[in-house]
Amino acid sequence: MALIKTQDFIASVADALQYISYYHPEDYIRALAVAYEKEQSVAAKDAIAQILTNSRMCAEGKRPLCQDTGIVVAFVKVGMQAQFEGDMTLEEMVNEGVRRAYLHPDNTLRASIVNDPAGARKNTKDNTPAITHVEMVAGDKVDIQIAAKGGGSENKSKLVMLNPNESIVDWVLEVVPKMGAGWCPPGMLGIGIGGSAEKAMLLAKESLMQPIDIQELQARGAQTKIEELRLELYEKVNQLGIGAQGLGGLTTVLDVKILDYPTHAASLPVAIIPNCAATRHVHFTLDGSGIAELTPPSPDIYPDVHWAPSPQAKRVNLETVTREETQSWKNGDTLLLTGKILTGRDAAHKRIKTMLEKGEPLPVDFNNRFIYYVGPVDAVRDEAVGPAGPTTATRMDSYTDMMLNTGLLGSIGKAERGEEALEEIAKHKSVYLMAVGGAAYLVSKAIKKSRVLAFEDLGMEAIYEFDVVDMPVTVAVSANGESVHNTGPAEWKKKIALVAV
Repeated sequence: MALIKTQDFIASVADALQYISYYHPEDYIRALAVAYEKEQSVAAKDAIAQILTNSRMCAEGKRPLCQDTGIVVAFVKVGMQAQFEGDMTLEEMVNEGVRRAYLHPDNTLRASIVNDPAGARKNTKDNTPAITHVEMVAGDKVDIQIAAKGGGSENKSKLVMLNPNESIVDWVLEVVPKMGAGWCPPGMLGIGIGGSAEKAMLLAKESLMQPIDIQELQARGAQTKIEELRLELYEKVNQLGIGAQGLGGLTTVLDVKILDYPTHAASLPVAIIPNCAATRHVHFTLDGSGIAELTPPSPDIYPDVHWAPSPQAKRVNLETVTREETQSWKNGDTLLLTGKILTGRDAAHKRIKTMLEKGEPLPVDFNNRFIYYVGPVDAVRDEAVGPAGPTTATRMDSYTDMMLNTGLLGSIGKAERGEEALEEIAKHKSVYLMAVGGAAYLVSKAIKKSRVLAFEDLGMEAIYEFDVVDMPVTVAVSANGESVHNTGPAEWKKKIALVAV
């Protein structure tokens, strides 16, 4: 009978969360390297290069792969013969591990969890509580799978209750394009089939803990109906041409994982949950012998990819740039920004809206400035700011007209903009620039100074001013409202279809 010490459990969870914050799983690195080699879209290849370079930098610097260090999900399988020391519950032990990991002074992780979700939405400051799933199994060991799930990908989760004879493939191919690029492809799709509504969602999430092995499956061939479905979906989803960061390209998903469960004769629950480019999960077992040992990925698995700005990139001085100059930028242009930018996201936009409705003066002058949708990680050591990649711009769409009325030249984020936002951008002759989601540490190296200008109580959602030097971005929406997230995938879907004929 294994005796699991409380402190061993807590320390193992804390170590695991630190570990996954800066180490990609080896299978993900290998799969992304394969995608990079075969990618033909210039924009998508550049985005993958940034993600791979960021991954190596994070492994070497032990800093987060993404500024959104996730909501912690723990799948804990407890052997019936295992015994725990002390009287803390499993949930309490997991949460204490989370608390220690996210407050670690050498690698502070961003606290993103808010309580009172339908009300005040106040940050818990330590990223607790986690989502803990407990299952009793045979044996005397404790098996733990830990993941940190980013909000951008989690927000794209979908559930449907199909009729038993309806097509799962057709539903997935309908849903994935509607997910947009906010989930930061290329990543994985987790699919749960069967059970009940909540079971299907749980299966989809748990499937994402499995290693990427689609290449091996393709090589040996499918042996079960689920494997056939995985191969079919992998091929057909990539034929959509969505590509890395939604820019259009050959690889949208690196794998499709599926778990199923018996269901009611009248039902066919199907859930889909994407995993983003900041794939973070690890699996370990406690047997009473001490803290789990986690082996870092070998440096040798990284491909010889070292991102550098394109020679064709335009350098932009943010102190002198004019609206006339921004109107000359074309979709797909790569820019290197130097100067001062402002930051702001959900909570800041909501507060600005309230102030304007009350006729109160704003604490920041937005005229002729760019706003970056970001919630950075706290700085450590000599950093100006911690990892500071973009958040999903679509969430700010309803504030677009309000913010552009302040005189903003444009915004910076990740993923596409909605149709109404595109109309507002065109009306104001503004632009929308895209930074690569999943390259947060790389992006942060362009930020040389950071200071809070307003709403300090909002923490990572405050309004900062960043001094940046050669911050890499792509023109995603030009001043006429044309979006590369519409044109890119459409172009590559046609190219892929022609090759397949």
